Amino acid sequence: MSKQTIQTESAGRLGGLVGTRDFYKKVLMVAVPIMIQNGITNFVSLLDNIMVGQVGTEQMSGVAIANQLVFIFNLCIFGAVAGAGILGAQFYGSGNHAGVRDTFRFKLIFGAVLAVIFAGIFLGAGETLIQQFIHQGESEGDLAATLYYGKAYLTVIVIGLLPFAMTQAYSGTLRETGETVVPMIAGIIAVLVNLVFNYILIFGKFGAPALGGVGAAIATVISRFLELAIVAFWTHKHAEKNLFIKGALRSFYIPPSLMKQIIAIGLPLFINEFLWSFGITFMNQCYSVRGLEVVAALNIANTIGNLFNVVFLSLGNSIGIIIGQMLGAGRLEEARHEDRQLIAFSVFCCFITGGTLLLISPFFPDLYNTEEIVKHLATQIIFITGCCQPLYGFVHGSYFTLRAGGKSIVTFLFDSAYMWAVPIPIVFVLAKFTAIPIQIVFLVAELSNIIKCTVGFVLVKKGVWIKNIVD
Repeated sequence: MSKQTIQTESAGRLGGLVGTRDFYKKVLMVAVPIMIQNGITNFVSLLDNIMVGQVGTEQMSGVAIANQLVFIFNLCIFGAVAGAGILGAQFYGSGNHAGVRDTFRFKLIFGAVLAVIFAGIFLGAGETLIQQFIHQGESEGDLAATLYYGKAYLTVIVIGLLPFAMTQAYSGTLRETGETVVPMIAGIIAVLVNLVFNYILIFGKFGAPALGGVGAAIATVISRFLELAIVAFWTHKHAEKNLFIKGALRSFYIPPSLMKQIIAIGLPLFINEFLWSFGITFMNQCYSVRGLEVVAALNIANTIGNLFNVVFLSLGNSIGIIIGQMLGAGRLEEARHEDRQLIAFSVFCCFITGGTLLLISPFFPDLYNTEEIVKHLATQIIFITGCCQPLYGFVHGSYFTLRAGGKSIVTFLFDSAYMWAVPIPIVFVLAKFTAIPIQIVFLVAELSNIIKCTVGFVLVKKGVWIKNIVD
């Protein structure tokens, strides 16, 4: 498609921001399966959270704190496979299945190494890490019980780290090669099994012991192994369709030149994901100095927020896949054109999710068996999150655009470097050294995304990401 043709077709469509029916059909074909899978996963996590919340604030807070640590591992896995994924999408776009196979091998190896490292950290220093989040606030809470429940949950959940890492290698590669339905189905089955076992093991149904938070951890581990089994079995069973899997496990050799390229692109992304996830955890630790009620309120707000965040996160992943394949195929000007429409579509969808969050913010916290101060604070945080949804949509659209073009250093500066330079100092100073209400601190930190949106707009518009990196 020529530049002139693109410009002609864009005329009259809000400056090229609105796509054709075929465009949205293509986007939704990629985004909806990812959205459904992640949506169901987060919906089940929401139900899990409510179930644990029914057995008390201490168990809910302990599990939430432990999951903050697991969150760092999850994001590190995403960062570890990101560089290989960018190359994998472009290799597939250029018809290079051997290149896709090598990137898949890299994901398996590095994911396994990370799982072992984090398991050692969680088992060896988990109690010390959890203690950093436990502080007394306005309401009374059992700090020792919170520590006990958090440590017990973390001890079990480490068993699921390795299958989670392996699943990301399989599912990510399948998505990069255009197969989004199978990972979605595997995810749906896994989370439904997780939900059933959560109900049985948290509350002690059908003769099982009532294990509370530990029961939730056991259910999660079972679902992790099941999801891996499904995606791995299907991938190997359909090797004629998934050409990258042929001979993928016979050897773990990766050409040195490709390994160097993966590291050059992926290392900044890995560091970025680590620093970003650690930054989120650090900010939550800063919030936690205001007391257990803040930990509990943030947990409630984040649980419902994560369910709606699936929209902009899935659309962001879709941007990475679609734009990556177009860049790999050499359709550079077409990629610029469609990227604008993809980001605009993401922001539009976030206005809808944000409005929905505003409507449900007064009612959702009532589902929890916790103190009124926690419910009131959670309502305010959910409201703020809803107002900021369009900002999140634009930021993530810009982030995945830059990442699709292999601009890993720029991505690092745009994402985690910005976080440590702007919102983290805001939260650290205001939460620890002032008496400003914590909801105001949260609002100021989230509105700092306006600056990030401005930077993202400039970088995307300049086209620094428009590059074929696999020729």
